Amino acid sequence: MNLNYDVIVIGGGHAGCEAATAAARMGAKTCLVTMDMNKIGQMSCNPAVGGIAKGQIVREIDALGGEMGLVTDATSIQFRMLNRGKGPAVWSPRAQCDRGKFIWEWRTRLDHMEGLEIWQDEATELLVENGEAVGVRTIWGVTLHAKATIITAGTFLNGLMHVGHNKVPGGRCAEPAVLHFTESITRHGITSARMKTGTPVRIDKRSVHFEDMEEQPGETDYHGFSYMTAPRHLKQLPCWTTYTNKDVHDTLRAAIADSPLYNGQIKSTGPRYCPSIETKLVTFPDKEQHPLFLEPEGEDTNEMYLNGFSSSMPMDVQLAALKKIRAFRDIKVYRPGYAIEYDYFDPTQLKPSLESKIVNGLFFAGQVNGTTGYEEAGGQGTIAGINAALLCGGSEPYIMKRDEGYIGVLIDDLTTKGVDEPYRMFTSRAEYRILLRQDNADARLTEKAYNLGIATRERYDHWLRKKEEIERIVSFCTTTNVKPRDINVALESFGTTPMQFGSTIASLVARPQLGIKQLASAIPSLQAALETGDERQEEIVEAAEVLMKYEGYIKRERLIADKMHRLEDIRIKGHFKYDQLHEISTEGRQKLTRIDPETLGQASRIPGVSPSDINVLLVLMHR
Repeated sequence: MNLNYDVIVIGGGHAGCEAATAAARMGAKTCLVTMDMNKIGQMSCNPAVGGIAKGQIVREIDALGGEMGLVTDATSIQFRMLNRGKGPAVWSPRAQCDRGKFIWEWRTRLDHMEGLEIWQDEATELLVENGEAVGVRTIWGVTLHAKATIITAGTFLNGLMHVGHNKVPGGRCAEPAVLHFTESITRHGITSARMKTGTPVRIDKRSVHFEDMEEQPGETDYHGFSYMTAPRHLKQLPCWTTYTNKDVHDTLRAAIADSPLYNGQIKSTGPRYCPSIETKLVTFPDKEQHPLFLEPEGEDTNEMYLNGFSSSMPMDVQLAALKKIRAFRDIKVYRPGYAIEYDYFDPTQLKPSLESKIVNGLFFAGQVNGTTGYEEAGGQGTIAGINAALLCGGSEPYIMKRDEGYIGVLIDDLTTKGVDEPYRMFTSRAEYRILLRQDNADARLTEKAYNLGIATRERYDHWLRKKEEIERIVSFCTTTNVKPRDINVALESFGTTPMQFGSTIASLVARPQLGIKQLASAIPSLQAALETGDERQEEIVEAAEVLMKYEGYIKRERLIADKMHRLEDIRIKGHFKYDQLHEISTEGRQKLTRIDPETLGQASRIPGVSPSDINVLLVLMHR
């Protein structure tokens, strides 16, 4: 049996779903190959989307025309905007989701997507002819041909799960590993290695003493993930917090020799920023307690997720330790936590488009590139899907720059620096945080997405109306003056200095002590100007306020980013034989040869390539 497509996507996780969506939306005949159609978009670990920097990525996926934001908002059971106490550059949305409804929302959307077919099967062999990926063969003997193949296999490639001394092959709990596909890729010169991640115990909420925990409610305002979404409609549920204690730590330490992480059973590297509970004890031996967050798995289930207690310790040890926490003294669990080792491929073998440098037409996205997190996977999947479709149409790839999105930062970091541990996005990884806010992803990306053909006309028009309203409010505030006698009493009541001379409303908005809604209560004309008549009024007003309050910072960062574009515009790939350039350092020659950067800007970010090496290349390029 032979099937023919433009794009094949291997794996139905978060990267695969977004890749298939992007390719199909752009007109490519696409097939999503997944081992289980009932697990599409499965949240293998925490049933939550977003968080610090991750939330920004989801908003970027949405602005590009992807689905993760829409699916999250449709299945959210608790929403919070993190970092509200800091500046808007680091505000980050996060939502708990109903795990089961999340899967079926994704399944429904994919089932009804024009140009997309789903094939339930397991890819067992990558097919390559003359250095070009031409499709895959499956365990059922089906051959799927395509112009572009995207690998988004998550943790399934030679996956091995660990609980104590027990080892079981698997991609995640109760699902089989994919045992031969890695070898069919590496035989073509692509290198692979191993990484490790883990997940915690799942708890029956009927056995929890909630009176001994602190309730953590969500927020019910207008914020969400998608720029296109109606308000959340599922029942909003609280999370709960508690802490480990000395007795918990003593129980775990007594059995540390049975931990696969410390008895030599697991040899691969785990995520630094999501450590297991046993890793926390070893890394922070003097810490007497660690926070734990008990999070609901859905509206209609008793299953709860214990965030902060990822572990691969023996089952009895996990349970005994948890019972030392007062709220869990009568605890019952659905299953223990476990660790999983899996194959990934060195992402420096990829172009910034996420296409392989070694095998043409082969793309990689998600955890197979050494990342961790649904959001990082979804962002890569979107870009891989876009570029696979562009490749099929003979067009130049779409490369997102570091000042255009966190997804651009993520992919540049992966392809330029590589990974030696599972990569997780943080706001601190981006040098242009004030440009990459969660409120302006549509301003940065929606027009590009519409021109590429992934964003619909409806979404583009939605953005244009919002843009017009933001500009109207900003224009009103920058051109409307206020006299001291009309505002000073209000300013004093707001706890800020009275004015000596008249000024624009925008200059008052820029004061750190004042908010635009606060001012509107004292300035009737401003109140009238903020009435947009749009259902997104609060979102529009917030976006306008951020632009005015942080105008100086935004302009300064934009100026710096534009200067860096000069290096990004100088293409050097194919111009040099680096091993023959004795004017640059030995380390610089070695790193440049290995990465083979596309531009001088990318070369400047390679660890080990010095500023003087870049100056030499710049001189040689001009010569």
